[in-house]
Amino acid sequence: MATPGKKDYYEVLGVPRNATADEIKKAYRKLTRKYHPDANPGNEEAERKYKEINEANDVLGDPQKRAQYDQFGFVGDAPPPGSGFDGDPFGGMGRDVFGDIFDSFFGSRGRSRATQDMPRRGADLEMSMRITLETAYRGGTRQVEIPREEDCPACNGSGAEPGSNVETCPACGGRGQVEHKMSTPFGQMVQVVACARCKGKGKVVTTPCRSCKGQGRVRRSHKIEVKIPPGVDTGTRLRVSAEGERGTRGAPPGDLFILLEVTPDPRFQREGSDLHARVEIELPQAALGCQVSVPTFDGTEKLDVPAGTQPGSVLRIKGRGMPRLVSSGKGDLHIHVRVNVPKNLSEKGRNLMRELAAEMKVEISEGKGFFEKMKDKFSGS
Repeated sequence: MATPGKKDYYEVLGVPRNATADEIKKAYRKLTRKYHPDANPGNEEAERKYKEINEANDVLGDPQKRAQYDQFGFVGDAPPPGSGFDGDPFGGMGRDVFGDIFDSFFGSRGRSRATQDMPRRGADLEMSMRITLETAYRGGTRQVEIPREEDCPACNGSGAEPGSNVETCPACGGRGQVEHKMSTPFGQMVQVVACARCKGKGKVVTTPCRSCKGQGRVRRSHKIEVKIPPGVDTGTRLRVSAEGERGTRGAPPGDLFILLEVTPDPRFQREGSDLHARVEIELPQAALGCQVSVPTFDGTEKLDVPAGTQPGSVLRIKGRGMPRLVSSGKGDLHIHVRVNVPKNLSEKGRNLMRELAAEMKVEISEGKGFFEKMKDKFSGS
């Protein structure tokens, strides 16, 4: 159930109420790409939608928050007015009545301004990063460039043109709030709302900054170093704290989430923390045993192939796989053996194979080649 007057988070993400965590994550990524401010410069509706999507994902993407939201229609310790869980003996009706009375005196914008001008945590950002399998094996750092809103360097976030005055708001005396008194059937009430003149900031800018048009914020590219731990895989989501969008009015910034994609390596096939590779040997080597060189991320390594190794056998080198991301140690390297059967033998080689067949007492059937068959046909043999 959703809080009355508030958008249903499931509707925001376009998923059913029984959606799985993966379905919610997939819908969130699709919508953030569509409504990201970088893809919609100057579009206020897209920016509003983008913030709404992040708010919905913050709740539905967390199992505990989602459970509370599904049960009560809100998340947090303080339920919203009119929800029926806020201690109102009228089950929300009393607050609605007072709200209607207040709106009749001052209009509904007074309450909405108070909400808009409250400190708000910055939105989270998400971006994709493609790395090689070797980088996933070794780990390391990667520099990324993040487009985000930051304090305007010209006015240091004040919104005022350098050299101009920033005055204390005459309407609220710098408090950022004003009081409204009104008489109701229940007695006199005092309502505290954000100051309409300074929008709750307590300061009034006389000359707006030309660089940011008085907003105090500009969109800039920001470079940071991202640490990639050994053992990551495709789908790993790295969190970089406080590198998301800046918060408003002193609120903390959001976080940056990086979704990794590990590209295939022609030498290996990965299965979890294990690696698989192939090696080819000749028939005598399989029969008598040999030593071959196999690739690893730390250089080639010698592997003993025992006598009598069969085609398709898998030999294991312990501890030469991928590092385990959530625990210590590494997986194993599995070597799949392919035995090459010779196709074009010399006459000497064919004789040796005949002797081997006789020694092993196995029957052979030496087929004739195409030209030999044609010769026999025309000669009448």
